[in-house]
Amino acid sequence: MILSRCLVRRLCVTSYKEMPRNTEIKARVQDVAKLHKIAAELSQSSGEVLHQEDTFFNTPQGRLKLRVIKDKREELIYYERPDQEGPKCSDFVKVERKAGELSDDIKLLLSRSLGVKGSVKKTRTLYMVGQTRIHVDKVENLGDFMELEVMLNDDQSLEEGEKIALDLQEKLGVKQEDLLTGAYMDMILKQ
Repeated sequence: MILSRCLVRRLCVTSYKEMPRNTEIKARVQDVAKLHKIAAELSQSSGEVLHQEDTFFNTPQGRLKLRVIKDKREELIYYERPDQEGPKCSDFVKVERKAGELSDDIKLLLSRSLGVKGSVKKTRTLYMVGQTRIHVDKVENLGDFMELEVMLNDDQSLEEGEKIALDLQEKLGVKQEDLLTGAYMDMILKQ
């Protein structure tokens, strides 16, 4: 079950704007070709290929990253998510700009003020199934992975998001023993 901390944080956010929430599942992939095939069938698309580099910065809580999506856009993302297997709630704040509008100045500012924890380079294929983003990731120096992000509407409960995620996990053939707890950055730091 998703930790209640996410619900508590949602209730504590000021009324003018709630933080977006999603329910996530992350897993190691054993057969990436099979996963791509099923994801393409479920999304009725060939997916969108994105080349991403995430620079993570040191923070006292949560995770802060600057994501550069080659030739597309840049995103500064702060998120809090429990490190647990299976569905988990993620509260996040994201600032998005056109390519070249964030990375140079913001990266320098955050590097000098917080310090760089490390970076993650990956090729991501994005498939959309309803309100869920299926990511099939090839992560440099780590291997093949899958992420599900069920973007919750304001009127949806965490349990509803968890049900959607678990249903897709089953349809994609993702096994319980392949589920992961942390972020790619955590895995890189452990190497």
